[in-house]
Amino acid sequence: RSGKTAFAQKLASGFEARSGLPVTYGATAEGGDEEMRWRIAKHRSGRPGSWRTREEPLHPARAVAEAVRESSAVILDCLTLFVTNHLLKMEKLPPEEAEDLILRETRKILDAAESGAAPVVIVSNEVGVGLVSSYELGRRFQDAAGAVHQCVASRAGNVYFLVAGIAQKLK
Repeated sequence: RSGKTAFAQKLASGFEARSGLPVTYGATAEGGDEEMRWRIAKHRSGRPGSWRTREEPLHPARAVAEAVRESSAVILDCLTLFVTNHLLKMEKLPPEEAEDLILRETRKILDAAESGAAPVVIVSNEVGVGLVSSYELGRRFQDAAGAVHQCVASRAGNVYFLVAGIAQKLK
């Protein structure tokens, strides 16, 4: 609720206006319950009709690689849902093995993002500024998300942190 998606959409709209090419929106959310289906529908309704949506909850790298060649900009929303989707599928793996697999998939996304001309805006939720979860799966999520965020930020040209709809440029 910090305004991350709205900020990403504003950035992408600027690229679309300058190039005339559509934006590709890569969505990682899965509608596993009624509330999540409502959230997905709300997100969809907030996108311009000219934008293309690709739903890729686990392996968005291929969709990103295609989109950076065909689009004015690409939004990948949301990296923390991508991490969650993987962790839920790998709950029985040791934490370090699951995190390693998630980081490999993350590097594939970054390689794909760097393979074309369109800018890629990756949306994620910072999970390292609150309390450490008292549940094992929550701690695994925080650890994996933190590692993924560090990986992405190390290769990103710009990094923003949003609070109350206000973007703070970190890099």
